[in-house]
Order: sequence, then structure tokens, then C-alpha cells
Amino acid sequence: MTSSTQPLTEWRPILEHSQSLQSYLHGVSDMPLIGLRVGQLLEQSARRHSDNDALIVPYQNVRWSYAELNRQADETAAGLLALGLNPGDRVGIWAPNMAEWVVLQFATAKAGLILVNINPAYRLAELEFALNQTGVCALITVPSFKSSDYMAMLGELMPEIGKAQAGSLSAEKIPSLRWIITLADSAAPGTITYEEVRAGATDAARQQVQALGQTLQFDDPINIQFTSGTTGRPKAATLSHHNIVNNALFTGLQMKLTHRDRMCIPVPMYHCFGMVLGTLCCVAHGAAMVFASAGFDAEATMEVVEAERCTALHGVPTMFIAALDSPGFAGRDLTSLRTGIIAGAPCPAELMKRIMSQMHMEQITIAYGMTETGPVSTQTSVDDPVQRRVETVGRVLPHTEIKIVDTEGRITPRGTPGELLTRGYCVMLKYWNDPEKTASAIDEARWIASGDIATVDAEGFFQIVGRIKDMLIRGGENIFPREIEDFLYTHPAIEQVEVIGAPDEKYGEEVCAWIKLREGQSATEDEIRAFCQGQIAHFKIPRYIKFVDEFPMTITGKVQKFVMREQMARELEQAKEG
Repeated sequence: MTSSTQPLTEWRPILEHSQSLQSYLHGVSDMPLIGLRVGQLLEQSARRHSDNDALIVPYQNVRWSYAELNRQADETAAGLLALGLNPGDRVGIWAPNMAEWVVLQFATAKAGLILVNINPAYRLAELEFALNQTGVCALITVPSFKSSDYMAMLGELMPEIGKAQAGSLSAEKIPSLRWIITLADSAAPGTITYEEVRAGATDAARQQVQALGQTLQFDDPINIQFTSGTTGRPKAATLSHHNIVNNALFTGLQMKLTHRDRMCIPVPMYHCFGMVLGTLCCVAHGAAMVFASAGFDAEATMEVVEAERCTALHGVPTMFIAALDSPGFAGRDLTSLRTGIIAGAPCPAELMKRIMSQMHMEQITIAYGMTETGPVSTQTSVDDPVQRRVETVGRVLPHTEIKIVDTEGRITPRGTPGELLTRGYCVMLKYWNDPEKTASAIDEARWIASGDIATVDAEGFFQIVGRIKDMLIRGGENIFPREIEDFLYTHPAIEQVEVIGAPDEKYGEEVCAWIKLREGQSATEDEIRAFCQGQIAHFKIPRYIKFVDEFPMTITGKVQKFVMREQMARELEQAKEG
């Protein structure tokens, strides 16, 4: 035995014993972190998989190889620099899923520009805050999407646009903004089209793009994403190349993604799910990216999965529910599907079983994390036992640390619930232009708190018990909604259920369940409660049951429980007064 292996041999039983006792884990791997930037990642795939399909957007008649996607990104990067934009400038994108979004993701990275993702659902006050918080100097947008007329909204926010020359905008409310670039065939007054930007690329700008490849660093900020902001204003999470490139690499490895895979990406690009776990993950592994529609459409998604023989599909639970219930689903040939990621919200075990059996996604994975951790901290693997992939959010990803702590900040014993904290390469750089919130989010040891209550078992598999803010306390009993939801999903008539706390004078809070029934099914409140009798503790049986056709949702498909709580409080107060 050599001296180099002696310490490891001696320490292994000590480490194993220590880790079996406390809720602290560190992901290890033979695969090291890579020091590549976003633009370099695309260039690597363009060299290795030059002629392979890279981006397929049937509704735009786009079918590009990796070589063509890289060429598009290079030319667009040069066009942006030719406008006079400089490395470090913030460029906002306010658009749905489309080919240009993907090009701009890589073009801004090659030009050293920081891409600011703006939610397509934002209205004037939210847009104004986002642009000013990050000091955006160029905004790229579609003229309109669904019911939103973006150009009209911009004109209302900045009436100066109509009289400005493109590139010389000086707006009182958004002083940093100079350029408005439209993804349209013609430019409105004060704007320039995306194609005009590309056509304006000069040889000097192309040379600048090449030179920047030698000077940009992987720790540079590359992307700003706004958190959901359910309370207070959204926070501008600032991610580096290193954060998202490595997260994309390791999440793909968990799915065993290769250049032979074809991934359908119905999740929005403005969110980490779309642009990190979707496009960037595909590029890291040379897989094809497929977009079915600008916004999520269950039927269009299933049609494209079938037509393009997709092997991977991403989505939040509500997207998969919609897909399973979409017209003609039973007649679809989805046998090409193999894997993908469910994330963004807890996935009920019963839904996982339906996805694996009815969509042929036997190797579907669950990922857990948050925007501030770029985004994944834990994930199941295609090699994990089915039960683990159905009931847990997997194990800690390589080169990432997780600990679970009690209310005093002390690490809990294995199996004991507490708040989950993450540390490692994936933790964001900061909240842009907000040092106070950054300091409150990331402690001196670089741990960032999730706000989620979790447990970890002896084998290192994590379960998310619930959100700290969603936990309800009934007469001194801590109740986690997820446990009740998982049980109610076993009822054959229930398609979707969300459990919240409703105010109660005697117990403080009572259990309230909002239930959406399957089409053609019926149930009464008493039948639901009878189903619970003897199966879950009496204090967990819902006192209030509300049958609904839909839930208040964010654009990414997350249920807004705070809206539900507010509505129930009003309804109960009105009932009491009546």
C-alpha cells in the first residue's frame, strides 16, 4: 500500500460513519468541473458534431446543424458589438420560445454581454423595475405575444421612443436603455430589427468576437434571472458561465444524454429550466433541441415529440398532466421517449408512475434546486431504482454540498426534517445591484438557504417535505401539505390536488384541499374525507375541500399557493359574516 492511499483507507470508515449520522453530503465524481464559457461550449459541440441536428423549430421552419447554429451565434454577436455595445453591458430579452432566443443566448455570451431574462408575462411596473434594476442598455423583444402588445406597452412606458433615432433613445423612466431591437419584419419608429443588427456585423466586430474568446473568463457574470418574487419585488439572480455550464453538464450526465438524443423543450427559455437544463444541457452533450411552440401547448408538444422522434422531454408536473390529458394522446406513438427532467414543483408519485408507463419515459429524472443555484442541486439518475425516482428528488450532484439544518442552524441527524442549504460552484454570484439581499441570502461560508424543508436518508436520497412558508400548524401540530397531497393523488377521481392552510380561530390553521377531478369523474367532500379515514392522521384530514377547474399559476406552471390562501381567507370571512 502506497503512502498516498494509506490516509484514504484509514479515513474511509470514519467518513462513512460520520455521513451516516448527519444531514451533510458532498457530491463526488470522477468527472471534474470544466472551465469553459457558454460560447466555448457551443464551439466544442460545433467541432465534434458539426453536421448533427442542433436546433429544430418546426413552427418557424428552422432546422439547423451545430455548425449553422454556431455561425448564427457568431454573426449575431458581431452585429451586437457593431452597435457599440461593450462586454459587461446588460441586454434584455423579452420574448417567448423561438429560434432567435437560442441564438441570442450564445451570441451574447460570445460578445461578453450579460443576458437579462424578462418574463413574457411581465406588465409595465414589473418591466420597468427589471430594466432599471439591471441597467439594461439594449432590449430585444417580439412585437406581441398572446394578449400582450409589447410595443404598445413600451410606448406607454417610454413615449420618447416614437421620436428617437434607433440607438439614441433617452427615456426618463429607463435612462440606461439605448437600443430596442424587434424580432419583427420591419422596425417601428425608434427601433431596429434583429435582422438589421445581424446585417450590420462588420469585419472589425467579427475580429472583436474572436479576440474576446481569449480574454473573457468563466467566472464572469453571463445571465441575470429574476426570481418569482411571491413576496416583495423579484430579485435579480446573477449567474456565471461556470455556474450554468457545469450544471448543464452534470444534469445531462444524470440522464445519460448523448449526441443521439433529441430533447423537446416546452418549458420557457426565460427560466433556468429552459435555458440551462434545456438548451445548454443539449449543447453540452451534442443533443438536438426541439421547440414545439412559442408558449406551452400540450397537443403541439405531443405532436412534435411524435414527429421528431424525441427521446427526452422536460416539464413541470402540470405540463405532464396536460400532455397526458391532451386530445388524441392515446393514439400517439411516443415510444421514442426515454428520459427528461421533471422540476419546478413537487411531482406526485402517482403522476410519475403515469409518465413512466403511459409516455414510455422509464428513465425520467426528478431535479431539485432553485434559480440561485443555477439551478439544480439534487437529481435522480436513470440508474436509480424506480422507487427512488418516484419518491425522492435524488442525490446531491457532483461538486456540490448540501446540509439540512434546524431552526438554530445546526445540522440535523439523518432522516430529521430541516431547511436545505446548498454550497458549491452552482451558487450564484450575487443579486444584481442589491448587496443587502445578497448578504442576507449567502452567508459568510457561502451557504445559500432554500426555504424548503427536506430530509435525507441513509443512502443519500433527498425528499422535499414542503416549503417553510407552506407548512401549516394546526393546534401545535406541524403539517406538511406534500404528505397529504401525495396520499390524495391515490384517489382514482383526483387529477390534481393542492393543500394549504386556512385560518381557524380554535386551531390557528385548518387543512384545506383544492381538488381538480378527472374528466368524467365525480366526488363529494364527504367521500374525500371518508377516503382519508384510517389512512392518514385525523388532524391531516382536510376540513375544507374546494373543487376547482383550475389553479392560480405562474407562467412556468407553478401553483401560487399564496393566492389560494388569500382567496380561502376571504371566502371563509365572507361565510362567517353571512
